[in-house]
Amino acid sequence: MSANTVLKTLTDTAFDSIEGYTNAAEKANNPQLKQALNLRRSEREKTVAALNGEIQRQGGELVTKGTLTGEAHQLWLDITNAFEDNDEAAAERVEEGEDYLRKKFEAALKDDDLDASSRSVVQQCYAEICEGERFGDMIAKQFD
Repeated sequence: MSANTVLKTLTDTAFDSIEGYTNAAEKANNPQLKQALNLRRSEREKTVAALNGEIQRQGGELVTKGTLTGEAHQLWLDITNAFEDNDEAAAERVEEGEDYLRKKFEAALKDDDLDASSRSVVQQCYAEICEGERFGDMIAKQFD
């Protein structure tokens, strides 16, 4: 798999999470949770921008929408739908989504196809993904 393919896969997955956070924030009942979801979305947008910057540096086409059919997209649809039940169920789904995303980034960092520049960008983005995972853990506990 080429570095560009790895980057596009990560960007698609992260873009799906932006859409998920947007929809989740719209459906959340708790005002603090709404605000936290919007803040997390904003951070994730920076991650997508960084990944897209590296894709563009390599001459690739920018990712401007999610996968629509991918596993990550379906996971974030489940998260959004969980808010229709209650904030507790949704918080648990956010935690699952962030765990999924962290594993994707960890797998990418083990990929030998990443050049030094791409690996550096993925590592920087991984830090934000880990923040997202901690956020997921925190809200799952808070709304449990």
